Amino acid sequence: MELGWNIFPYIALAVVALSVAGALLSISSAEHKRKSAIALSALGVVAMASFVAMLWLTLERPPLRTMGETRLWYSLFLLLAGLFTYIRWRYRWIMSFSTMLATVFIIINIARPEIHDETLMPALQSGWFVPHVAVYMFSYALLGCATLLAVWSIFRPDDKTDDAIDRLLYGGIAFFTIGMLTGSLWAKEAWGAYWSWDAKEAWAAATWGLYLLAIHLPGRLNRARYGVIIIAFFALQMCWWGVNYLPSSQMSEHTYTQNQ
Repeated sequence: MELGWNIFPYIALAVVALSVAGALLSISSAEHKRKSAIALSALGVVAMASFVAMLWLTLERPPLRTMGETRLWYSLFLLLAGLFTYIRWRYRWIMSFSTMLATVFIIINIARPEIHDETLMPALQSGWFVPHVAVYMFSYALLGCATLLAVWSIFRPDDKTDDAIDRLLYGGIAFFTIGMLTGSLWAKEAWGAYWSWDAKEAWAAATWGLYLLAIHLPGRLNRARYGVIIIAFFALQMCWWGVNYLPSSQMSEHTYTQNQ
Protein backbone atom coordinates (compact mmCIF):
# COMPACT_ATOMS: atom_id res chain seq x y z
CA MET A 1 0.00 0.00 0.00
CA GLU A 2 2.66 2.51 1.04
CA LEU A 3 4.87 1.57 -1.90
CA GLY A 4 2.16 2.60 -4.35
CA TRP A 5 1.57 6.05 -2.87
CA ASN A 6 5.27 6.64 -2.18
CA ILE A 7 6.11 6.49 -5.87
CA PHE A 8 3.01 8.39 -6.98
CA PRO A 9 4.74 11.83 -7.09
CA TYR A 10 7.28 10.44 -9.59
CA ILE A 11 4.61 8.79 -11.72
CA ALA A 12 2.54 11.96 -11.50
CA LEU A 13 5.49 14.06 -12.71
CA ALA A 14 5.90 11.80 -15.74
CA VAL A 15 2.17 11.83 -16.46
CA VAL A 16 1.92 15.61 -16.24
CA ALA A 17 5.11 16.14 -18.32
CA LEU A 18 3.89 13.83 -21.10
CA SER A 19 0.38 15.29 -21.05
CA VAL A 20 1.57 18.90 -21.07
CA ALA A 21 3.98 18.19 -23.93
CA GLY A 22 1.17 16.53 -25.87
CA ALA A 23 -1.21 19.39 -25.13
CA LEU A 24 1.29 22.00 -26.33
CA LEU A 25 1.90 20.11 -29.57
CA SER A 26 -1.84 19.64 -30.13
CA ILE A 27 -2.32 23.40 -30.47
CA SER A 28 -0.43 23.30 -33.77
CA SER A 29 -2.26 22.38 -36.98
CA ALA A 30 0.80 20.60 -38.42
CA GLU A 31 0.13 16.90 -39.03
CA HIS A 32 3.48 15.67 -37.70
CA LYS A 33 2.94 17.61 -34.47
CA ARG A 34 -0.57 16.18 -34.21
CA LYS A 35 0.79 12.64 -34.34
CA SER A 36 3.41 13.48 -31.71
CA ALA A 37 0.75 15.08 -29.52
CA ILE A 38 -1.37 11.92 -29.67
CA ALA A 39 1.62 9.68 -28.94
CA LEU A 40 2.82 11.70 -25.94
CA SER A 41 -0.66 12.09 -24.48
CA ALA A 42 -1.34 8.37 -24.96
CA LEU A 43 1.87 7.59 -23.05
CA GLY A 44 0.64 9.84 -20.24
CA VAL A 45 -2.65 7.93 -20.13
CA VAL A 46 -0.80 4.59 -20.12
CA ALA A 47 1.49 5.74 -17.28
CA MET A 48 -1.50 6.83 -15.19
CA ALA A 49 -3.41 3.63 -15.94
CA SER A 50 -0.35 1.57 -15.03
CA PHE A 51 -0.12 3.26 -11.64
CA VAL A 52 -3.82 2.62 -10.96
CA ALA A 53 -3.35 -1.05 -11.92
CA MET A 54 -0.27 -1.34 -9.71
CA LEU A 55 -2.10 0.25 -6.79
CA TRP A 56 -4.97 -2.20 -7.30
CA LEU A 57 -2.53 -5.12 -7.07
CA THR A 58 -0.72 -3.61 -4.08
CA LEU A 59 -3.90 -2.93 -2.12
CA GLU A 60 -5.44 -6.24 -3.16
CA ARG A 61 -8.72 -4.42 -3.68
CA PRO A 62 -10.11 -1.90 -6.19
CA PRO A 63 -8.60 1.55 -5.50
CA LEU A 64 -12.02 3.18 -5.34
CA ARG A 65 -12.64 3.43 -1.63
CA THR A 66 -11.39 6.93 -0.73
CA MET A 67 -11.70 10.35 -2.32
CA GLY A 68 -7.98 10.20 -3.08
CA GLU A 69 -8.43 6.95 -4.95
CA THR A 70 -11.41 8.20 -6.95
CA ARG A 71 -9.41 11.30 -7.88
CA LEU A 72 -6.87 8.98 -9.49
CA TRP A 73 -9.57 7.54 -11.72
CA TYR A 74 -10.97 10.98 -12.49
CA SER A 75 -7.54 12.27 -13.54
CA LEU A 76 -7.04 9.18 -15.72
CA PHE A 77 -10.44 9.47 -17.38
CA LEU A 78 -10.03 13.23 -17.91
CA LEU A 79 -6.80 12.65 -19.83
CA LEU A 80 -8.44 9.83 -21.78
CA ALA A 81 -11.55 11.90 -22.59
CA GLY A 82 -9.43 14.86 -23.71
CA LEU A 83 -7.32 12.64 -25.95
CA PHE A 84 -10.39 10.98 -27.45
CA THR A 85 -12.06 14.33 -28.12
CA TYR A 86 -8.91 15.64 -29.80
CA ILE A 87 -8.58 12.55 -32.01
CA ARG A 88 -12.28 12.48 -32.90
CA TRP A 89 -13.00 16.20 -33.49
CA ARG A 90 -9.49 17.67 -33.71
CA TYR A 91 -10.39 20.42 -31.30
CA ARG A 92 -6.92 21.81 -30.66
CA TRP A 93 -7.44 23.27 -27.19
CA ILE A 94 -9.24 20.37 -25.53
CA MET A 95 -6.13 18.54 -24.33
CA SER A 96 -4.82 21.74 -22.78
CA PHE A 97 -8.06 22.06 -20.81
CA SER A 98 -8.30 18.40 -19.78
CA THR A 99 -4.60 18.28 -18.84
CA MET A 100 -4.96 21.40 -16.71
CA LEU A 101 -7.96 19.99 -14.83
CA ALA A 102 -6.36 16.54 -14.42
CA THR A 103 -3.19 18.20 -13.10
CA VAL A 104 -5.19 20.01 -10.42
CA PHE A 105 -6.57 16.70 -9.13
CA ILE A 106 -3.14 15.06 -9.37
CA ILE A 107 -1.61 17.84 -7.25
CA ILE A 108 -4.40 17.46 -4.69
CA ASN A 109 -3.62 13.75 -4.52
CA ILE A 110 0.08 14.40 -3.94
CA ALA A 111 -0.82 16.74 -1.07
CA ARG A 112 -3.64 14.54 0.31
CA PRO A 113 -3.39 10.92 -0.86
CA GLU A 114 -5.91 9.79 1.79
CA ILE A 115 -4.29 6.41 2.37
CA HIS A 116 -6.48 3.70 3.86
CA ASP A 117 -5.75 0.09 4.71
CA GLU A 118 -6.40 -2.85 2.41
CA THR A 119 -9.74 -3.86 3.89
CA LEU A 120 -13.16 -3.16 2.46
CA MET A 121 -16.14 -2.87 4.79
CA PRO A 122 -19.03 -5.29 4.06
CA ALA A 123 -21.12 -2.69 2.20
CA LEU A 124 -18.33 -2.31 -0.38
CA GLN A 125 -17.80 -6.04 -0.86
CA SER A 126 -20.27 -6.17 -3.71
CA GLY A 127 -20.09 -6.94 -7.39
CA TRP A 128 -21.68 -3.55 -8.05
CA PHE A 129 -18.85 -1.61 -6.36
CA VAL A 130 -16.36 -1.38 -9.22
CA PRO A 131 -18.81 -0.82 -12.13
CA HIS A 132 -20.82 1.74 -10.16
CA VAL A 133 -17.87 3.93 -9.14
CA ALA A 134 -15.86 3.47 -12.36
CA VAL A 135 -18.84 4.36 -14.58
CA TYR A 136 -19.51 7.45 -12.48
CA MET A 137 -15.88 8.57 -12.70
CA PHE A 138 -15.91 8.14 -16.47
CA SER A 139 -19.12 10.15 -16.76
CA TYR A 140 -17.62 12.88 -14.54
CA ALA A 141 -14.63 13.08 -16.89
CA LEU A 142 -16.79 13.40 -20.02
CA LEU A 143 -18.97 16.02 -18.36
CA GLY A 144 -15.87 17.82 -17.09
CA CYS A 145 -14.54 18.11 -20.66
CA ALA A 146 -17.97 19.31 -21.83
CA THR A 147 -17.87 21.98 -19.12
CA LEU A 148 -14.42 23.18 -20.16
CA LEU A 149 -15.64 23.54 -23.75
CA ALA A 150 -18.79 25.30 -22.55
CA VAL A 151 -16.70 27.87 -20.64
CA TRP A 152 -14.61 28.43 -23.77
CA SER A 153 -17.73 28.71 -25.95
CA ILE A 154 -19.25 31.47 -23.84
CA PHE A 155 -16.46 33.72 -25.10
CA ARG A 156 -15.77 32.09 -28.50
CA PRO A 157 -18.87 30.29 -29.83
CA ASP A 158 -18.13 27.80 -32.59
CA ASP A 159 -20.27 25.20 -34.37
CA LYS A 160 -17.52 22.57 -34.25
CA THR A 161 -17.06 23.06 -30.51
CA ASP A 162 -20.83 22.87 -30.05
CA ASP A 163 -20.83 19.47 -31.75
CA ALA A 164 -18.11 18.25 -29.38
CA ILE A 165 -20.08 19.53 -26.38
CA ASP A 166 -23.16 17.64 -27.59
CA ARG A 167 -21.28 14.36 -27.97
CA LEU A 168 -19.60 14.69 -24.60
CA LEU A 169 -22.88 15.59 -22.91
CA TYR A 170 -24.76 12.67 -24.45
CA GLY A 171 -22.01 10.24 -23.49
CA GLY A 172 -21.61 11.75 -20.02
CA ILE A 173 -25.31 11.70 -19.15
CA ALA A 174 -25.63 8.15 -20.51
CA PHE A 175 -22.85 6.89 -18.24
CA PHE A 176 -24.16 9.00 -15.35
CA THR A 177 -27.55 7.31 -15.76
CA ILE A 178 -25.90 3.88 -15.79
CA GLY A 179 -24.07 4.88 -12.60
CA MET A 180 -27.36 5.79 -10.93
CA LEU A 181 -28.98 2.52 -12.03
CA THR A 182 -26.09 0.34 -10.82
CA GLY A 183 -26.07 2.32 -7.56
CA SER A 184 -29.77 1.63 -7.10
CA LEU A 185 -29.27 -2.09 -7.63
CA TRP A 186 -26.36 -2.04 -5.20
CA ALA A 187 -28.46 -0.17 -2.62
CA LYS A 188 -31.25 -2.73 -2.94
CA GLU A 189 -28.75 -5.54 -2.37
CA ALA A 190 -27.00 -3.83 0.57
CA TRP A 191 -29.80 -1.96 2.37
CA GLY A 192 -33.04 -3.31 0.96
CA ALA A 193 -34.17 -0.15 -0.90
CA TYR A 194 -33.34 1.19 -4.35
CA TRP A 195 -33.37 4.86 -3.31
CA SER A 196 -33.35 6.61 0.06
CA TRP A 197 -33.06 10.30 -0.88
CA ASP A 198 -30.06 10.84 1.37
CA ALA A 199 -27.82 13.86 0.66
CA LYS A 200 -25.70 12.18 -2.02
CA GLU A 201 -28.67 10.69 -3.85
CA ALA A 202 -30.58 13.97 -3.74
CA TRP A 203 -27.62 15.82 -5.29
CA ALA A 204 -27.21 13.05 -7.87
CA ALA A 205 -30.84 13.49 -8.89
CA ALA A 206 -30.43 17.27 -9.07
CA THR A 207 -27.27 16.93 -11.17
CA TRP A 208 -28.95 14.46 -13.52
CA GLY A 209 -31.90 16.81 -13.93
CA LEU A 210 -29.67 19.78 -14.77
CA TYR A 211 -27.80 17.83 -17.44
CA LEU A 212 -31.09 16.62 -18.92
CA LEU A 213 -32.18 20.26 -19.08
CA ALA A 214 -28.92 21.15 -20.84
CA ILE A 215 -29.36 18.54 -23.58
CA HIS A 216 -32.97 19.59 -24.17
CA LEU A 217 -32.40 23.35 -24.40
CA PRO A 218 -32.99 24.36 -28.05
CA GLY A 219 -30.73 26.23 -30.41
CA ARG A 220 -27.12 26.26 -31.52
CA LEU A 221 -24.45 28.37 -29.86
CA ASN A 222 -26.81 28.98 -26.95
CA ARG A 223 -25.02 30.80 -24.13
CA ALA A 224 -27.84 30.01 -21.69
CA ARG A 225 -27.23 26.32 -22.39
CA TYR A 226 -23.53 26.74 -21.70
CA GLY A 227 -24.45 28.37 -18.40
CA VAL A 228 -26.64 25.41 -17.41
CA ILE A 229 -23.77 23.02 -18.23
CA ILE A 230 -21.44 25.00 -15.96
CA ILE A 231 -24.02 25.09 -13.13
CA ALA A 232 -24.59 21.35 -13.55
CA PHE A 233 -20.85 20.75 -13.17
CA PHE A 234 -20.86 22.57 -9.82
CA ALA A 235 -23.81 20.39 -8.77
CA LEU A 236 -21.76 17.38 -9.85
CA GLN A 237 -18.95 18.47 -7.51
CA MET A 238 -21.46 18.61 -4.67
CA CYS A 239 -22.68 15.14 -5.63
CA TRP A 240 -19.13 13.78 -5.71
CA TRP A 241 -17.43 15.30 -2.67
CA GLY A 242 -19.23 18.45 -1.54
CA VAL A 243 -21.95 16.53 0.31
CA ASN A 244 -19.30 15.16 2.68
CA TYR A 245 -19.22 18.58 4.32
CA LEU A 246 -22.98 18.76 4.91
CA PRO A 247 -24.26 17.84 8.42
CA SER A 248 -26.83 15.50 6.87
CA SER A 249 -24.04 13.43 5.29
CA GLN A 250 -23.19 11.93 8.68
CA MET A 251 -26.44 9.96 8.55
CA SER A 252 -26.02 9.02 4.89
CA GLU A 253 -25.81 5.44 3.71
CA HIS A 254 -22.84 6.63 1.64
CA THR A 255 -20.77 7.29 4.78
CA TYR A 256 -19.05 3.95 5.15
CA THR A 257 -17.79 2.54 8.40
CA GLN A 258 -16.37 -0.82 9.27
CA ASN A 259 -19.77 -1.87 10.66
CA GLN A 260 -21.58 -1.43 7.37
